[in-house]
Amino acid sequence: MAGDIRIGALISGAGSNLQAIIRACDSKQIRGRVVFVGSDNPEARGLSEARKQGISTFVVDYQAMLESLRAQSWEPLVPKDLVLEKVLALQNIMPPSSSRAKLVRYFCTRAIAEAALLKEMAAYPFDLLVLAGFMRVLTPYFIDRVNMDASRPRIMNIHPALLPSFPGVDGYGDTYRYGCKVGGCTVHFVDYGEDTGPIIGQKAFEIQAEDTLAVVREKGLKLEWELYPACIALFAEDRLRVVSKTYTLQDGTEFKRKVVEMVW
Repeated sequence: MAGDIRIGALISGAGSNLQAIIRACDSKQIRGRVVFVGSDNPEARGLSEARKQGISTFVVDYQAMLESLRAQSWEPLVPKDLVLEKVLALQNIMPPSSSRAKLVRYFCTRAIAEAALLKEMAAYPFDLLVLAGFMRVLTPYFIDRVNMDASRPRIMNIHPALLPSFPGVDGYGDTYRYGCKVGGCTVHFVDYGEDTGPIIGQKAFEIQAEDTLAVVREKGLKLEWELYPACIALFAEDRLRVVSKTYTLQDGTEFKRKVVEMVW
């Protein structure tokens, strides 16, 4: 990529990873700059920190919006460009056994919120969108409007576990409660599932017998602040490629998977 990349960020809380990314941009570890910070939570502490550094911010209050949609007819508010059957065919968030009515309501109401998010983001052209503690699962409706070229994803997330183990909202807690002797964090591109996208980088740490959950989280966060900027730097240098791989398992069946390769 020529020149510095423009980075958009979505957060839900304190945004400690966001601060690590901003520091890495300031120190030129990342050839880029953060052009906006958005949140689903108006109380997110990371918003005020971003404003102090002169970064534009906005809020799309998911909780208030979804509560409002429960109290009124949401059908007229569904984005006109939502192709529901396509979203249902692509999604890997809700189990296939879910009722049709539940699937329709979930993806239509999420599309309403995501359309509001996309409208806010449209004011800030960006090359990469980073999820820095954004506690909302994105649907195919949103993803396909950011990943305009399917072969070059541009939504990145950091997860507090060594994927594919322990996806979901409490990766460090799940790791600790399972009795793992090693924990870690993962940076990956976002796909249509929850924490299932192609892995860009991982870092691991040992869990000692005397470690508490708080210690495990502290160890993980320190590695997150190193790993996320490093992966974004690779993106800025145009060194990441997503390729499709086919593996033949011992029983002869084929397993297909998209993986990230680095260009040296």
